[in-house]
Amino acid sequence: MKPALLEVMRMSRICRMVLATCLGSFILVIFYFQIMRRNPFGVDICCRKGSRSPLQELYNPIQLELSNTAVLHQMRRDQVSDTCRANSATSRKRRVLTPSDLKHLVVDEDHELIYCYVPKVACTNWKRLMMVLAGRGKYSDPMEIPASEAHVSANLKTLNQYSIPEINHRLKSYLKFLFVREPFERLVSAYRNKFTQKYNTSFHKRYGTKIIRRQRKNATQEALRRGDDVKFEEFVAYLIDPHTQREEPFNEHWQTVYSLCHPCHIHYDLVGKYETLEEDANFVLQLAGVSSHLKFPTYAKSTRTTDEMTTEFFQNISSEHQTQLYEVYKLDFLMFNYSVPSYLKLE
Repeated sequence: MKPALLEVMRMSRICRMVLATCLGSFILVIFYFQIMRRNPFGVDICCRKGSRSPLQELYNPIQLELSNTAVLHQMRRDQVSDTCRANSATSRKRRVLTPSDLKHLVVDEDHELIYCYVPKVACTNWKRLMMVLAGRGKYSDPMEIPASEAHVSANLKTLNQYSIPEINHRLKSYLKFLFVREPFERLVSAYRNKFTQKYNTSFHKRYGTKIIRRQRKNATQEALRRGDDVKFEEFVAYLIDPHTQREEPFNEHWQTVYSLCHPCHIHYDLVGKYETLEEDANFVLQLAGVSSHLKFPTYAKSTRTTDEMTTEFFQNISSEHQTQLYEVYKLDFLMFNYSVPSYLKLE
């Protein structure tokens, strides 16, 4: 009788262990699918140094204010994805990216951030901020960093400097963001900065002389030598000239965003806009957990290129050239939800 009782007790204990194991597995499965539901991209967002990563803060927000802003950025991500799918023949001409395509992606290891810089979209101040974030105490105030120092490539680490496995890990695990601007406003800003400022002699020599030689009839020897009086109409004609596009890639200051940052190949978690620069930039800093002691620098609005100014520059551009120029930048307009400017006279 006693051995039989012991056997019953032993079987009961085994059943309880099996039941506990099954129950634990069931809870684990539920927990896994809850994570996957809240983080649909399946990204690796394990906590860093005991805190929540920027990706966790974005896709699994605890604070309501972060949750509301996250909805806006989801809409911007969807816009990019929809445009890439609708224009796959154009946007995915290259099926695979190489490390050399990643030279615009700045990496901050400590805060797990990747920023794709786009010239003429507050990139000087963003580079300053990235130097503060990645500097490990070397810098504290971004505005104390000279603009010339912010543009020294050795002061920031870019994604192309890593091995292929390291690149893939960071693309999967870090929060990736970029900032965009109305394409023609950005273009006029680039023209004003590079061709109307007397101190930009390197651009005058490198591009101004070439543009005048190709686009100006009866150019003087002085203009051909100096290249410092390029007209906006000549700049536009240079951009839409098929010879220009065959000869070499555009300079980064007027290259399209989709060619600089490859948003159809790289999934960006945040798309900030120049029009809402301060709010979007400080949202990134909030996700990174540094907003209590670091704010995005303010900028001089008096010198910035405005929509009204852009309208004036396009008044002397023919409708034919406007149409051709729009085709060059069309994907940027569509991808980042910018409407066709009212001043354009498209054919």
